Amino acid sequence: MSSSTSCSSCASPSSKRLKTSSSTSMVSSSSFPSTADSSADSSSLPPIFSKTLSNSIPSLAEEYSKALPFPHGRIETLLEGNNCNQILEELKGNLKATFKESDLFKFYQTIDVGNLSPTSPDPDQANLCSKMPTLMSLKQSLYSPTFRSKIETLCNLPPNTLTDRIDCAVNLHTKGCHLLCHDDVIGTRKISYIIYLTDEEPEWTTADGGLLEIYDSSVSGVNRSPNATPSKTLIPKHNSMAYFEVCPNKSFHSVQEVFADRPRMSIQGWYHCSSVPEGVSGATLNRLKEVGGRGEDTEGDYSRWKKGVGGPGGVSESGGLTATDLEVLKKYINETYLTESNIAQIRSRFESDSSIQLRSFLLPSWSSKIKELITSHDLEDGLGRGKSSAEKYSAGEQRKGWKVIGPAHKQRMLEFNDGDDELGTILKKLKDDLLTSAAYAKFLLCCTGLDEIVGYRGKIRRFRPGLDYTVAHYGIFTERSVLDGTLCFVEGEGKQVLYDEATGELVGGGDDEEWGGGGGGGFECYIAADEEEGAVDEYDPDDDSELLSVSASFNTMSLCYRNFGTMRFVKYVGSSAPGSRFDISLEYELNDYDDSGDEGEEEGEGGEGSDGDN
Repeated sequence: MSSSTSCSSCASPSSKRLKTSSSTSMVSSSSFPSTADSSADSSSLPPIFSKTLSNSIPSLAEEYSKALPFPHGRIETLLEGNNCNQILEELKGNLKATFKESDLFKFYQTIDVGNLSPTSPDPDQANLCSKMPTLMSLKQSLYSPTFRSKIETLCNLPPNTLTDRIDCAVNLHTKGCHLLCHDDVIGTRKISYIIYLTDEEPEWTTADGGLLEIYDSSVSGVNRSPNATPSKTLIPKHNSMAYFEVCPNKSFHSVQEVFADRPRMSIQGWYHCSSVPEGVSGATLNRLKEVGGRGEDTEGDYSRWKKGVGGPGGVSESGGLTATDLEVLKKYINETYLTESNIAQIRSRFESDSSIQLRSFLLPSWSSKIKELITSHDLEDGLGRGKSSAEKYSAGEQRKGWKVIGPAHKQRMLEFNDGDDELGTILKKLKDDLLTSAAYAKFLLCCTGLDEIVGYRGKIRRFRPGLDYTVAHYGIFTERSVLDGTLCFVEGEGKQVLYDEATGELVGGGDDEEWGGGGGGGFECYIAADEEEGAVDEYDPDDDSELLSVSASFNTMSLCYRNFGTMRFVKYVGSSAPGSRFDISLEYELNDYDDSGDEGEEEGEGGEGSDGDN
């Protein structure tokens, strides 16, 4: 992705990203001239800008320096007269945009406009530029020496800090589009700006979403990490311009999901300086690529079974499930999954695909109560099925035991520990008494053919629609193989089963109709990391690095063997989703190394399954 791409590019770790389709849609980028007018009069701004802007520079500079949580500002009226509306009409009438989606973002973006010029030898490009005179005038004016000088004054920079490099594009966020938390640090970027081209009437409101979210940060190890939720938001007001200095470890921001069925269009760009900033090693991009270290593994430490449970190293199959094991398991698990013949079928499928989904996993005595409670939680919190999440960052935290956790550049979700919330208490009992028991560990080994489980770690999570997600990052990079076991609960029919209820035979099952399409997000995706290449900054429609995508489904246990170099994430849950995704996410540490310390033969090719959504 060239330097003129959206700010989302700065958060792409050194891994392949979620494969998505590339399509074109109505609107897109700009064709401004590629050079600034060096002969511009330095005493006055170009006429395209508001006549009152020059006089307001001193007060804007003072406001910028005092702004929290880091210096930022906004010009309320950037362009004079009808120029903003004219640019909007030129864009709507002439340009196209490409759809982009990954774990980090979902939006439409144009081509690299920094290289577009009306003097281009390409007749199509020159013709396109001729159809957008106001847009081209804006580009020339934005990067003129006069306006760059004003930006330096606004942002308290020494004169001539900013170079004449042109770097901008037009972005379109439609309903459901978003861009997660990042700091914009790539190369020599110095000042980030966003010019909002939203419709003048009706005015954009908080309920429409698409707000610029600004995050405070706290010290974590040698770096700063953004809090889980923003401390300030800015409405994308028509004909306004937001701006801030690009700073590693500090300039954390995001674009909230657009909730309204109306376009949020903007010109996103950067002013560059002559050198990279200090502290660039702590930038979002580099921290997402970093393997271990700096305390940024978001998954926590492994736990071990108590002394005397299982073998000396952990739990092994050792002859299969005993009567005592079955006594424990039958209190929770659908007995269909506990017969020898069905366990053999599950094992055969898992050894072939390295993953399997077990629908209707828990007994109705457990699942029916959980179903009732997840529905009531979303109803009480006003979340799901298109309800706006504009001011609900703490939704669900009022129930004791649930807490919003971050850091936002890697994740946001509610996690349950100890508390008196009934749903959380039930899920914790399942985690403590079933999913981390020695009997269940033996059940997993019987179902997968793996040799020994030596430890486990995991969380009880809630991903709220319009708010929550995890991001693939190298803090959770698998340096040795693990078995993921995720028990998921979502609003939906949940009638899809992996067995024939009449015969008890395993026959396979489809995704829940309300979640299977992936439009509302909430699916868990496995992708291959690439240690050799640098950051993947370019959107590639032919990228085949997605290994497996598992839709959210009610009362479904997903098992996946994740081998070396694989990462996973839960895609941002959109506000259009039926409700929250609740799950108990466990990662089981395997003893799959031989005596020499080299990794031994593994069962199957980790993560390559046939149940992908995308």
